[in-house]
Amino acid sequence: MSPETAKSLETKNRLLEGALRTLTEQGIAKTSARTVAAAAGVNQALVFYHFGSVDELLAAACRYGAEQAVARYRARLAAVTSLSELLAVGRAIHEEERAGGHVALLGQLLAGAQTHAALGPATAGGLQLWIDEIEQVLIRVLAATPFGEFTDPAGLARAVAAAFVGIELYEGVDATGAASALDALEQLGVLVAALEELGPVAQRAVRHHLRRTARR
Repeated sequence: MSPETAKSLETKNRLLEGALRTLTEQGIAKTSARTVAAAAGVNQALVFYHFGSVDELLAAACRYGAEQAVARYRARLAAVTSLSELLAVGRAIHEEERAGGHVALLGQLLAGAQTHAALGPATAGGLQLWIDEIEQVLIRVLAATPFGEFTDPAGLARAVAAAFVGIELYEGVDATGAASALDALEQLGVLVAALEELGPVAQRAVRHHLRRTARR
């Protein structure tokens, strides 16, 4: 990589980080070429040079932020061996993301998507990265349970992601209620874990019952 290319990449990354920091700290309404450039420590003309517009910068920052976040947790998700463990890991990730200000960032991106055309697809794309990771975990862990042949991992992954997004946003207005929702998900995980620990005969009975129910 030439020095010029390396410098250009460094500037783009500084702008991406600056955009994410500005969204988190000042909100979508105060995010502009000037505020992002100030956060990045560069001339605001570089926003347009590298990204063409503020909206395109924000869309790129959304994708960049999601990629960085998913990469942080990929190994942890890959080590999950049960549905109850997935819920526990999801709660731990939620706490870490909230502490890092990323829950506030998600709220700003979702709000901005209503008025910034480029942010809608970018935010959806960022969420899809999470969904893809969760789906791989579900495919792996459901295969060892009586539910494996009766569930849609792709749809369930979207439901899990949507549930956590909703809880994250809900937490801003009712932290106690959000905590109760997370507790309820963990209780569901305990019930699923109990089924996972059934012996072979009991698991066959569960599968038989599910097949009969599915045929109705």
